Amino acid sequence: MTGRKRALRGRGGASNKLTPNETQGDIYTQMLAEAGVAAGQGSSMPQRPIKRMRRDKNATVVASDTKSSTHEGKQPQEEPSEAESDEDMEFEDVALPEINVQTMEMDSEDDDDSDEDADFEDIGINIAEAPKSQNALGADLELNLTAQKAALAPAKNAAERRRPISKEEREKRTHIHKTHILCLLSHVARRNHWCNDAKVQASLRKHLSEKTAKYLTPASHLPQFGQMESLKTGLKQAAEVWRLNFEITERGMRRALWAEDPEQLDHYTVADDLDSCMDREAFREAATLLQGSRDVGAQLYCALLRSVGVRARLVCSLQPLAFGSGAPTLPKPKPSKVSEKAKKTDAILAQIAKQKAAVASENNHLATGLSAKRRLGHPNAAAYNFEPSRSPVKATPSHSQPRKIRESLYPVYWVEVLDTGHQKWQPADPVVTHTFWKPKSLEPPITDKENSMSYVVAFDADGSARDVTVRYAKAYAAKTRKLRVDAVEGDDSEWWRRVMKLYRPRWTKDLDQIETNELAGIEMREPMPRNVQDFKGHPVFALERHMRRHEVLTPDATPSGTINSGPRGALEKIYRRRDVRVAKTVDKWYRLGREVKPNEIPAKWLPKKVRRKPNRFGDDDDDDDNDNLGGGVPIYTEDQTELYEPPPVRNGRVPKNKFGNIEVYVPSMVPKGGVHIVHEQARRAAFLAGIDHAPALTGFDFKGRQGTAVLSGIVVASEFAEAIYAIVDGLGDLEAQMEEERRTLAALKMWRRFMMGLRIRERIWSGVSAEERHAADKEAEAEDALDAAMEDAPSDATEEFDMMDGDDSDAGGGFLVE
Repeated sequence: MTGRKRALRGRGGASNKLTPNETQGDIYTQMLAEAGVAAGQGSSMPQRPIKRMRRDKNATVVASDTKSSTHEGKQPQEEPSEAESDEDMEFEDVALPEINVQTMEMDSEDDDDSDEDADFEDIGINIAEAPKSQNALGADLELNLTAQKAALAPAKNAAERRRPISKEEREKRTHIHKTHILCLLSHVARRNHWCNDAKVQASLRKHLSEKTAKYLTPASHLPQFGQMESLKTGLKQAAEVWRLNFEITERGMRRALWAEDPEQLDHYTVADDLDSCMDREAFREAATLLQGSRDVGAQLYCALLRSVGVRARLVCSLQPLAFGSGAPTLPKPKPSKVSEKAKKTDAILAQIAKQKAAVASENNHLATGLSAKRRLGHPNAAAYNFEPSRSPVKATPSHSQPRKIRESLYPVYWVEVLDTGHQKWQPADPVVTHTFWKPKSLEPPITDKENSMSYVVAFDADGSARDVTVRYAKAYAAKTRKLRVDAVEGDDSEWWRRVMKLYRPRWTKDLDQIETNELAGIEMREPMPRNVQDFKGHPVFALERHMRRHEVLTPDATPSGTINSGPRGALEKIYRRRDVRVAKTVDKWYRLGREVKPNEIPAKWLPKKVRRKPNRFGDDDDDDDNDNLGGGVPIYTEDQTELYEPPPVRNGRVPKNKFGNIEVYVPSMVPKGGVHIVHEQARRAAFLAGIDHAPALTGFDFKGRQGTAVLSGIVVASEFAEAIYAIVDGLGDLEAQMEEERRTLAALKMWRRFMMGLRIRERIWSGVSAEERHAADKEAEAEDALDAAMEDAPSDATEEFDMMDGDDSDAGGGFLVE
């Protein structure tokens, strides 16, 4: 009936149960037996099993041994033995007293400087946590060792670890960086010289019309604005001509990268489409064909402008190897993995190709066996003179599609043109960016791996060059300066200036002075950095977080602004770099000839690191909480010091320290009334004359942390200086005389030996005739020749020597042992 539903019976209902008294019980028993079910279960259907709690498959328990970690003690380092600095005795009758060698320990400030030289890169550290068990109380536990391995294994997306750059590695990279810069400057200077070639300019001059050449060389009677507009119009027309005619077919200069592993260089292959313009003839051919790399295109464009009388400079952004640790490296080669499916596909395709070749060869055999007249199918076709015609061959296109070259979106070479109206150099890039009068649009981003702007050098037609990096860098002091070698403290700061002096023009003109003032103004007008990282090493601004251990602020330092260090960080004050002072310890200032004024408050306290030797158990005796001993080490600025005045020399007596020396680290530390005489024989001269003197301690030679005193000359009273110099001259003459006597005595000994040999020979051959002497001489010459031949001949040693060389102790030396 409609509208009524049948009631569903449960699985455990009475309709699903079988009683043993049913008539067909035997049939069901047989069916259950055939299905593989036990006969005892056939009496009743199995009811629904009771639900159990589902066990988590991922729940594991990682066993770890907490007693496996042991404390490893540091082995004490061997201290170098003290070396005696006594001088060699020249005269036996004079014995100089021994000198106590003065030693010292290196200060903590020196350790800090050495530690700061090492640059460390970002290291990705992955901390694997043990998986938490989600089992319910009382559930079974599983021991899964693979889970522990998976937990300890590094994640796939983890950053690759890079080894830190040590001080030695940094110095090595700095030397390579300098050498690469010199090579690149020589390369650009040669290309700039090629742009002045008459044949190159003659082949390029015909591409410009007279109207364009007139725009490029505006008349002097025009106003400044008119001359500038005329030059712009001419450059745009010349750039349009260059864009239509010049074709980029090769790859230009790119950024040089370091290889993390030497094995990467074994798999490194040079691209096939590199710049092939290596000599002047190739450059002339490129000017005729108007083909090449975009670097050659910029160089030819410079030659094109010079051909019509425009004063143009060839500008190049050098791409040297970086000396820092943050530069990108060569990409690692990806191993070619061929899947099994690809191998099977290749095998199937090879088999199909083999079958097609076999079928084609069979068809060709059948076709050549039957003539064309028989293949027509007509019985009388052989009576007709029929010759089959060949199908026409399709003509291949003569031109090929140019291959796309993926390079940086920013140029390496471009041109600077002189705007005579304003007496300014303006950039022009007709090949890559197609921009004019826009210097800031030529700098590539910091993420560009193909191009990096660190040194921009402009070469004039006369071969002179100028560093114009400030004109094109948007943040020269904050970012670009850190990539240059002149930003490194020490001797490297003046190295780049010395190099650029080699390309300085012979005479400085007004235009050069105008450009110098322009670049200086651009550098001074650079705005304040916007992030905290750019303040590190900035030449104008500084933050307290970036100051070194021995740098402090002056008491009257006023902040120039504030910067937010993060969304939740506090505002940090920005100070001027001129308000930062270098502070040193009392001993450091003393070595520089200065002493701290009395009652001066330390500008800063440095925590002193106490290095204790581990005991025999490998543990330190004290805790790490006692590292700061006595509140630290005080340091002072130069304003808190004054010039050191040593005690004067009185009555010819020189003041000495407890080691019997006098410390003369700088010339100002020589006491009044004394003279510092630097000579190796000065101490001997003062000892022979009986003059009171003191060896001058001029520094320490550090090997590790142990420093040995370096003695150089002596300090005597000024009234004895002339006598010391006279004795030193006499000792020098005496030493030269003794050396001459030694040489004379050695020569006399050789002559005496030679004469004794002649006398012995004459005595032996006194009773022998001349013929016998001549025969004996010939025999001696023959024996000498035979001995020389026998030396070159191979050895004919017998096997007895091999038997004696064996390791068997029971051998009889070549004889049989009973």
